[in-house]
Amino acid sequence: MKIGSMKRSTRTNLITYLGVVIAFVAIVILRDSGSLSRSLTGQLVPICCYMSMAVSLNLTVGILGELSLGHAGFMSVGAFSGVIAAMSLQSAIPSDLLRLAVAMIVGAAVAAVAGVIIGTPVLRLQGDYLAIVTLAFGEIIKELVNCLLVGWDSHGLHVALNLTGDKSIADLGLETEGIAIIKGAQGATGTATISTFTAGFVLVLITLFVVLNLKDSRAGRAIMALRDNSIAAESVGLNLTKYKLMAFVTSAALAGAAGALYGLNFSSLQASKFDFNTSILILVFVVLGGLGNIWGSLIAAAALTILPEALRQFSDYRMLVYAIVLILVMLLTNNPTLRSALSRLRPGASKEKEAA
Repeated sequence: MKIGSMKRSTRTNLITYLGVVIAFVAIVILRDSGSLSRSLTGQLVPICCYMSMAVSLNLTVGILGELSLGHAGFMSVGAFSGVIAAMSLQSAIPSDLLRLAVAMIVGAAVAAVAGVIIGTPVLRLQGDYLAIVTLAFGEIIKELVNCLLVGWDSHGLHVALNLTGDKSIADLGLETEGIAIIKGAQGATGTATISTFTAGFVLVLITLFVVLNLKDSRAGRAIMALRDNSIAAESVGLNLTKYKLMAFVTSAALAGAAGALYGLNFSSLQASKFDFNTSILILVFVVLGGLGNIWGSLIAAAALTILPEALRQFSDYRMLVYAIVLILVMLLTNNPTLRSALSRLRPGASKEKEAA
């Protein structure tokens, strides 16, 4: 099949995949040649996680048109369930790569279940209820993890909730060879760091494949119809709850997989990392990149993750410079003249204009 005969959406998707692959190859070459700083090299896996999070949130906010303020909650669910799975399977699955894959699948599955539990009642309602409930969900998950005690030994998992504050990991009754995985407010400590940049790259590709194919499918067109005019969509027989739940649960599952990869990149992980500020940061990636704009989400997530490190030389003024850059980018990307000029540079724009 010739590229020129492909559908426009298929051609755009292939360009997106190719761009990500080229970026990955370039970064690997720079890393292996020692051209990347140590701090930036350490940021590669988190950047991949944030890129996946931004694209998945764009599915809910940009494509579905529902505001979610607790996306970090799904990331947290995926992170800690993934850590539990990876640590529990150390003896059963010696291969780090295979264990990481299993952990990410577990993280995605648990986050998807959480998405179903939250989305089923809330997405039936009209208004901003989803934003309120997801905000509460993120805070509830943070507090639950702070009370959670989890260990593993030959008898299996040992789980307890330290709601009164008088329990410790010793109350789990672990054997001498047992592993303490989550220690309440201390979070997950002593975790084997098995995440890799290659796994992050694969996760980004999978996220793009799922979101772009869903967007271009019949279900995706139904989801966007609900976003544009829910009354008209319902009048022609579309099941609002079904399609809303499809997009929301898919977004939650991808966030869970990203959380598992993120959690297994650090030897110590606390629930406070996935607070309201993290949810807002991911939402900023989506808004800055453009609602429904997948390429924009990828670029914004990468740039805004690197920017604070790049501005570290400014010491006390780096957050001020960071804020100014954010404001300038928002102003420029929402400038009608600039957007019109960029649209004219898009391949095929002149042909579309002549056809019109």
